Amino acid sequence: MSIRTATIDGVATIEIARPEKKNALTIAMYQAMADALWAASVDAAVRAVLITGQPGIFTSGNDLEDFMKQPPGAGGDGFEKSAVAKFMVALLDCPKPVVAAVTGAAIGIGTTMLMHCDFVYVADDARLAMPFVSLGLVPEFGSSLLIPQLMGQRRGAEKLMLGEPFGAEEAVECGLANAVLPASEVVNHARRVAARFNALPPSAVLESKRLMLAPHREQLRAVIRTEGELFVKRLGSPEAKEAFQAFFEKRKPDFSKF
Repeated sequence: MSIRTATIDGVATIEIARPEKKNALTIAMYQAMADALWAASVDAAVRAVLITGQPGIFTSGNDLEDFMKQPPGAGGDGFEKSAVAKFMVALLDCPKPVVAAVTGAAIGIGTTMLMHCDFVYVADDARLAMPFVSLGLVPEFGSSLLIPQLMGQRRGAEKLMLGEPFGAEEAVECGLANAVLPASEVVNHARRVAARFNALPPSAVLESKRLMLAPHREQLRAVIRTEGELFVKRLGSPEAKEAFQAFFEKRKPDFSKF
């Protein structure tokens, strides 16, 4: 397993630990993160959750080889029963404060999951990108709704339709992250923020988070569901097949025939 978990001093840490594969996420890793979030949600000893990667890499997104062997919705179960969807729901519904510490690359869901964390701290070497369209796919995890809200329609189109990467300063400027720190300080800073909830009244914290998210929660759920269903359909499209085949063959995809 490439997800490490530990609860120390009221902080439940979920560490993506697969540096040999650039922290690429497998189906088993999604399930492990979902299980860890659910466990933290009901553990009275946990006051906050910290999500982090490895030095120089948060996550490169999905492990495409594993992803194609076990795509969401395989076997006719539908997107909502997939491990990916379970992770999304677990993070979206986590009642405890969630803090993310990001160094290096945060690709695909590595960026979109940050929209559902309450505090995000990024290293000065952070590089974020959502290259869904270049893979013949569509945005996920509510990004088609939230990214234009954060960045505006024009800049959102650059990130989601062109897949243009962006750095730490832009992430802070648009409201996706709280602050930029030196890479060596990000995790410790994020942990200190998470630990601050040990000194705060837990019910007041939980109710405050619930109130902040309540007005748009159902709309967001509906968008995530629609994105997920279309994402699954797009996985079987000729464009996605060409994009994935080109990735495995280490060549540029050719979309001129579509």
